[in-house]
This record gives sequence, structure tokens and C-alpha cells, in this order.
Amino acid sequence: MIKLVGLSKSYGRSVGVDDITIDLPDTGIYCLLGRNGAGKTTLMKLIAGHIPPTSGDVLVNGRAVSPRHMPTTVNYVEANSTQFNMTVSSLVAAAASLQHDFDMGFALTMVDRFRLPSGKKYKHLSFGMRTMVTAIITLANNSPVILMDEPTLGFDAIMRDQFNALLLESYAAHPRLIIVSTHLIDEIAKVAEHLLIINQGRILVHADIADLDEQAYTLSGMADAVKPLLVGLNCIGTTTAGAVMAAHIWDHRINPPSAVSVSRLSLQDFFIALVGGNNNA
Repeated sequence: MIKLVGLSKSYGRSVGVDDITIDLPDTGIYCLLGRNGAGKTTLMKLIAGHIPPTSGDVLVNGRAVSPRHMPTTVNYVEANSTQFNMTVSSLVAAAASLQHDFDMGFALTMVDRFRLPSGKKYKHLSFGMRTMVTAIITLANNSPVILMDEPTLGFDAIMRDQFNALLLESYAAHPRLIIVSTHLIDEIAKVAEHLLIINQGRILVHADIADLDEQAYTLSGMADAVKPLLVGLNCIGTTTAGAVMAAHIWDHRINPPSAVSVSRLSLQDFFIALVGGNNNA
């Protein structure tokens, strides 16, 4: 579906995306993680054809993408995107009239389920409700590719849980490629199947979320017992406190001696260790 070949984007001396080559499949829910300024938004805009690459190519269904040739199969929604100041019901109707594959039944069901006031104008809604309206309209559009940049910005815990349910229900009804960038790491891990981590414009990780349970873990114990075990392993970060060490691993599992314990590394802790954690062994 999407093929990136040597893709780079620079803004003067600043590099947004740096030589990315990757293939993404036709279906699946991807979690795109990165620190602020890591290149998440730039990558999404390149895939959607909103900005031109400095070098390399974006191919969607084998066709090159650019601002002059934006793919109709890709629906990109920016963080803090806004809608016309119409009532919720009018916005849904307008979206349906513009998109031939719009799932009106799904949209209306979600508006009702999340108790959005259908007769209230967009600007009179709370920030969280406005964001939910945009999410519903986006997911009701059954484009083969959906790109959502920080879609839960401004949501409280309940609304984030509702969004995750909305995302799963939409995907179950219409399987396609959905990429969601977010800072709420462990929450998106509940619904995403695949993981992309970008740092300084480069893709560091492209893996299945399920791989984390097997390959992302922490070895803890006395430093003199842990250090010998790290030979040949991909240690992505360590923390020491006196003579005690915790080493975060992204590699095959080992069976350590009884003096060293093994614990699961959450997605959030994995991300922090990989791109911004301590390494003070």
C-alpha cells in the first residue's frame, strides 16, 4: 500500500525526515511514536502529499505522491484541526455528501453513543467534543489509509477510552491502514497492532506490538551479576543505584541466573529507554 524509498525532508538546516525506507501493508493499526520535533507530523504530511520531499519517494499503490499528485486514498487529519461552525448533524451530513464511501450509519451511531449534542454548533462544543466530532467524521470516511495526528489531544481519560473503542469498531467494520501518532503511549498500545518509533527523523523501530512482550524486558540485580549478561544483547538503556543495576533490553530473551530478575518493559518505558532514557552504567 505505502512504500517510502530514501525519503528525506529538510527545512533549511533542520532535518524533519532523514532517509526513511519502509513498506507499510494494506491493513493494520499503527502507533507512531516520537518526541516533539522527531518528525511524526512531517512524515504524515509527506505520505498525504501535503508537502514535497527534499529527496526520495512516497508511493501509494505504486503511484508517486506529491502536492501536485495527492493520493485520494489517504485521509490525513492534523492535530487541532477544526470544522465549519455548523451543527454536529449538519457537519456529518456535509461530510457524507463530499465522500462517496462515508459510513453515515456508523457516524450517527457514534454521535449518539458519545452523547454529542447533534443540534449544537461546532464552536459551542467543548474542546474534547470538537475533537471527537472530527475523529468520528474521519473514521466514518472509509478511505484505505487514515492518518491521525494526536487525535486524543484534549480528551480526558473517559474520552480517550471512548476513542479507542471507536477506533477498534471502525477498523473491525472496515479494515484498512490506520496510523495514529500520540503522546499517550501505553493507552494506544491497547488498540494498536504495530509500532513505529521515529527519532531525529529516522525510524528506530518497526515492529509488532506483540513483539514487545517477548523482546522488550528489564534485567535487574547487582551490577556485577547483570553486566556479564549484556554481552551480545541489544541494551537500550541502564539505570544504576549504588551497586544495583536495571538494564533495558530489546533483543531475544535469555534465562538469567536466579540472582537476576526479569520483568516486562512497558511500551512507555521502552520508548523512554530507546530515545530519552538514562544510560549511566
